Amino acid sequence: MRQVVLDTETTGLDPKSGHRIIEIGCVELINRKLTGRHYHQYVNPQRQVEDGAIEVHGITNEFLADKPVFAQIADEFMHFCEGAELVIHNAPFDVGFINAELRLLGNPRWKNVAAHSTVLDTLALAREKHPGQKNNLDALCKRYFVDNSQRDLHGALLDAEILADVYLMMTGGQTDLILAQGGDGHNQEDGDKGQNEDTSSVIRRLSTDREPLLVVQADRGELEAHQSMLALLEKSSGKHFW
Repeated sequence: MRQVVLDTETTGLDPKSGHRIIEIGCVELINRKLTGRHYHQYVNPQRQVEDGAIEVHGITNEFLADKPVFAQIADEFMHFCEGAELVIHNAPFDVGFINAELRLLGNPRWKNVAAHSTVLDTLALAREKHPGQKNNLDALCKRYFVDNSQRDLHGALLDAEILADVYLMMTGGQTDLILAQGGDGHNQEDGDKGQNEDTSSVIRRLSTDREPLLVVQADRGELEAHQSMLALLEKSSGKHFW
């Protein structure tokens, strides 16, 4: 299974108002393992970046002046994503901007994201797993002990790398975790409020050379024992919660 964890930075919040993509960052996962392949590109939006957006990502109009326009990088970017499941935090935002760029491109080869890839929205997934809690990327880093200490400003490639780690932890964890010095990685989860800010037990960035997760299926005896326990709990409580 090939997945591409993707993030963008933009000139503003709404492509319907003419806002454009200014940075794209992608990292590749195959069978839940980081491959080390990535795609990263700054893009000249051919318009001004809003001041509020610059405060978020720090990417200025002067910096973007000599960067290629989207039409010049579209083929390389879309070929990198083609056929993969795109893993995106708040996917409607990024997909909306990419589709807007593709419409402006007018290239029949690239119609829209859905024509070339499937999409998994990690924000929707996080809200399902942690209802009523903060589920932005920084909050998820705290919850899953993923190091985001370098994230002073938003950046598409860094955010994609961090999201890859968060996604893997949120959907089953990884093997061969690299821990910070002096920590054992076993802090108690306590939601988004009042969390321990000590980074001594924060998991560092996950390595790309670790073994993929081993999936162990329950055997027949284990399944029968599980059903027996559920029946016992139902009988003793008078309720069935499973």
